[in-house]
Amino acid sequence: MNAPLNALRIVHVDLAGRGYDIAIGPGLIDRAGALSAGLLAAPRVTIVSDETVASLYGERLAASFRNAGVAANLVTVPAGERSKEFASFGHLMNELLDRRPDRKSTLVALGGGVVGDLTGFAASVLLRGVDFIQVPTTLLAQVDSSVGGKTGINTRHGKNLVGTFYQPRLVLADTGVLDTLPRRELLAGYAEVAKYGLIDDPAFFTWCEKNGAAVLAGDAAARAHAIEQSCLAKARIVAADERETTDLRALLNLGHTFGHALEAETGFGPDLLHGEAVAAGMAMAFDLSVRLGLCPTADAARVRAHLGGVGLPMRLRSIGGDNRRVWEAARLIGHMRGDKKAESGKLAFILARGIGGAFVSRDVDEAVLHDLLTDAVAA
Repeated sequence: MNAPLNALRIVHVDLAGRGYDIAIGPGLIDRAGALSAGLLAAPRVTIVSDETVASLYGERLAASFRNAGVAANLVTVPAGERSKEFASFGHLMNELLDRRPDRKSTLVALGGGVVGDLTGFAASVLLRGVDFIQVPTTLLAQVDSSVGGKTGINTRHGKNLVGTFYQPRLVLADTGVLDTLPRRELLAGYAEVAKYGLIDDPAFFTWCEKNGAAVLAGDAAARAHAIEQSCLAKARIVAADERETTDLRALLNLGHTFGHALEAETGFGPDLLHGEAVAAGMAMAFDLSVRLGLCPTADAARVRAHLGGVGLPMRLRSIGGDNRRVWEAARLIGHMRGDKKAESGKLAFILARGIGGAFVSRDVDEAVLHDLLTDAVAA
């Protein structure tokens, strides 16, 4: 069912001359053409989606543009992180160029974070830059990766090490598509929801503790509130520090130094989803903060209790369901050295003085880190 326009929740990302809206509500895939037609430089779009999402929503989205008088065609990429490799990116660029785009063309990213990152990067370099629109179809993408203009692809050296800051013209977060997501995908996205409370909004984390189960169970009002509050938090930070030139936007990476290392060790494969890695990473960041004498033990316990309680992996041995995986503290630290936040060989972490008290540190004793990871491997 389509919600009336005045029933949509709208969050504005305030960037001088390049601001855009995030529309949140059900039925937006079927209204994408009408909602975005006025923003298009010319009435033509190319939708980029992965094979799985395209089979579910590709034709519906294309039809919504055609019904608004906008020509639409569809390009698909394989599902999964492998689409963010150089070879896949090159294939996508040739597919796009085969369609003879011009600088008034617009790309539309239909899918989760992988498709959004990939399409945004493609838009930023295609003909030296064309517009793009985000239509995120996972909870993680709706609350995090579709907002803020970070685009990129992966290399053998790490995740998202090649990319650009490039803002979309519009984000359409159709809450109706979340009803078809597997619970594991919802959980991965929920980790990013809880993150916003842990960064600087302890009242929102308390709300998550009380309402997280409802968000995951499909409560429409709880989901809409969670998405809106997450987008408001991210929009505020992005408006103040769009290109991460200060430590403010870096706070959005809470859990990511650990999480990206875990993803790298599992080969960016299906054993560990990005949101799962972030959840485990946030718990480890709070544990490290306790060991450094920065954070109350009770706050770190609350983080583990809530994230683990909803079903997110807190133990390394539980990742991928394979207790035979060999984890090594030294290898994880090696992955961390390739993190984008590292400077002059010094690792950077988002630590916390408590729930809602996140900050950036580049002065972590590696011996303490090694001991923490050794204990995590053994747990």
